[in-house]
Amino acid sequence: MAANQGEQRARRRLSTEERREQLLSVGARLFSESPYDDVWIEQVAEIAGVSRGLLYHYFPNKRDFFAAVVERESERMLRMTAAVPGVPVREQLAAGLDNYLEYVRTHAHGYRAFHRADAAGDQAVRRVYQRALAAQEQQILAALAADPEFGPLAARRPDLELAVRGWLAFTTAVCLEWLRGSDLTREQVRDLCARALLGVLAP
Repeated sequence: MAANQGEQRARRRLSTEERREQLLSVGARLFSESPYDDVWIEQVAEIAGVSRGLLYHYFPNKRDFFAAVVERESERMLRMTAAVPGVPVREQLAAGLDNYLEYVRTHAHGYRAFHRADAAGDQAVRRVYQRALAAQEQQILAALAADPEFGPLAARRPDLELAVRGWLAFTTAVCLEWLRGSDLTREQVRDLCARALLGVLAP
């Protein structure tokens, strides 16, 4: 009884943002391990040690919950891979990929959950995922357009948007395979992805 009261007090000490983050972390793990349709909102509440009512207070339904997981991971990726103004793309490519791969390794559940969203049967969830990918794509295109080396090339490449989209798909496939236990080191994965981007940017 005393232990239960202690657990309840510990739960009450979490702020609104901390509780929300806890629930999203649990959701990321579950969605990374199982297809969207196989995850039940009750599982999340049970693992987090909260009532279903409290969970629904934060997220009205499973669709909104998964969408929040996807949006959180998208924001993390965009922050970690944001271009540094004034620094040539070629110079910051390795550092940007290092940051990205560190995110992939540190937040493996969230990364897998993010990319599972495209296979979700719920169209609203897929739209959230597609918007997130479009944001990544636009971030890269903006950095290329502002770059002294690649900017003029970008203006003459009507296929550049498709090339960047293809590179993102390639990088995703490589990273997911790396997480499954590939023998490649992070540096080897970084160099592979860097060469692939420079390859699609070649005239």
